[in-house]
Amino acid sequence: MARRSEGNKRRRRSDDVAVICGRTDDQEGFQILRRRAKDQPVEMGTLRPLREGKNIDGEVISLKPRADYPFVCDVKVELASPHPERAGVEDAPSGPAQVASEDYRRGWDAVWGRASRAEKMN
Repeated sequence: MARRSEGNKRRRRSDDVAVICGRTDDQEGFQILRRRAKDQPVEMGTLRPLREGKNIDGEVISLKPRADYPFVCDVKVELASPHPERAGVEDAPSGPAQVASEDYRRGWDAVWGRASRAEKMN
């Protein structure tokens, strides 16, 4: 029977790591600091248990505490967020939606008119 090498026994640690900082004010969840990858910034978030009939706001993750530091956990994403802008994605659009199209502006000018050159000078 072949012997396993020491390297095969060790599980590679995840780059997606969370540190549990404390309880939420309502005592039902945890405040966490999370780094998704080595080249990503640290994010602050709230971890709450899933409840039947309640909306899921963000990702569904599971945590595996590390033996040497129980408040440091490897993160496994079970279900990705349907709203990536809430999950810390840098490329997500920010700010309000752009609603002033060219058609809107033409309509505004037709109703309210443009300011004359003399009015702009004052």
